[in-house]
Amino acid sequence: MPLVEHLRELRNRLAKGMLAITVVSVVAAFYSQDLMNFLIDPVPRCKTGLGESTGGACAVIAYTDLLSPFTTTVKVCFMAGVIISSPIWLYQLWAFVAPGLHKHERKYTYWFVSAAVPLFFGGAWLAYTILPVSMRVLLGITPDGSANILPMDKILDFVVRMILIFGGAFEMPLMLVMLNFAGIVSGRRMARWWRGVIMGVFVFGAVATPTTDPFGMIALAAPICVLYFIAVGVAMLNDKRRRRSNPDAELSDDEASHLDLTPESLDAPEGVSPGRPALPERVNSAPDHVNGYDDIT
Repeated sequence: MPLVEHLRELRNRLAKGMLAITVVSVVAAFYSQDLMNFLIDPVPRCKTGLGESTGGACAVIAYTDLLSPFTTTVKVCFMAGVIISSPIWLYQLWAFVAPGLHKHERKYTYWFVSAAVPLFFGGAWLAYTILPVSMRVLLGITPDGSANILPMDKILDFVVRMILIFGGAFEMPLMLVMLNFAGIVSGRRMARWWRGVIMGVFVFGAVATPTTDPFGMIALAAPICVLYFIAVGVAMLNDKRRRRSNPDAELSDDEASHLDLTPESLDAPEGVSPGRPALPERVNSAPDHVNGYDDIT
């Protein structure tokens, strides 16, 4: 297919994906109130007054300016459109890329996508589950006599950030498995990294989570560590399968193979028939080496 046809196909695929996002976003606008309630449900809200119901560990949700209700609703509807219509626009992206892949590459892609989607949604579910505890811990630090007034757009950004961080972090072990299947890193080497990986995961959990409480850090780091050791087990099984099918698969490019040093008899020089005498060797009167160097040097 020429370049112009590729660009035309890309335009059509993008148009179909954007149309799906737009249609779903318009439909989601009719359920915007339900979506808002779903997103603010983890926030412990004050029922009788500011700080009276839960001893200060609660908040009042507010809109800070005139356009905030409209912009927040549009943002929530667009986010719902992108998530709900993801099977459509992801299929359009796959339909554009798939013709350029080999059969085994498409097979591996199916396997990794089927594992990546549950991992991401598992991380998103975990983030949504621990959000009430994290928010209650943060709001509990409020001094006596003070009130918590949280803007709606800030709550939305906080919830979406937590979901994306947890969902993306759950994909890290899958990336290691992909590197192992590509032959870049072995399972044995991944197993030797476990001390540094655990330390790095806990540091990442402390830095990446918007909350400052240790509960959020442990809730993010502990599942990733478990998934990491599962990824090491999968990589070792894949290395074992690779050695069984090809014993030289893990040899590096500069590693020499076994040499057969058994002497063999030499045949007659090529181009010399048995009945024809060979040409006499050239007589060179010059010495072979002069001052330790041959004539070519």
